[in-house]
Amino acid sequence: MRVFFDSSAFVKRYLREAGTETVLDWCDRATEIGLSSIALPEIISAFCRLHREGKIDDSQYRQLKLQLLADIEDAAICDLTPVVLARAISSLEANVLRGMDAIHIGSAVVLKAEIFISADQRQQEAAVQAGLRVEMT
Repeated sequence: MRVFFDSSAFVKRYLREAGTETVLDWCDRATEIGLSSIALPEIISAFCRLHREGKIDDSQYRQLKLQLLADIEDAAICDLTPVVLARAISSLEANVLRGMDAIHIGSAVVLKAEIFISADQRQQEAAVQAGLRVEMT
């Protein structure tokens, strides 16, 4: 089963917070993990913020980054294509969304994700409207 993760959900694979167990369970159940190409910089940005704020040290930052890079080697990564952008624009026009959230939805649709995992309620509602089966974290 192809499970697509929004960045807000997939980051929970690396940082223990509410929803981490759900994300880990979906990762275990997935035969393929789908991500948008924007997920990597968004997740690295979260790691950098934690590092700047002193919540993780240099070693922890490097370990998290290496783990993420290893995990995405086998993932289905959806590039920003005209079709993805068109789907994102459709989601933006029909919903109250941030641009990056719409790109994740467009990517999931193009990848034909069987499950869309998100921690954002507005994004979840928009994903349902786009025809995706949604699970929340």
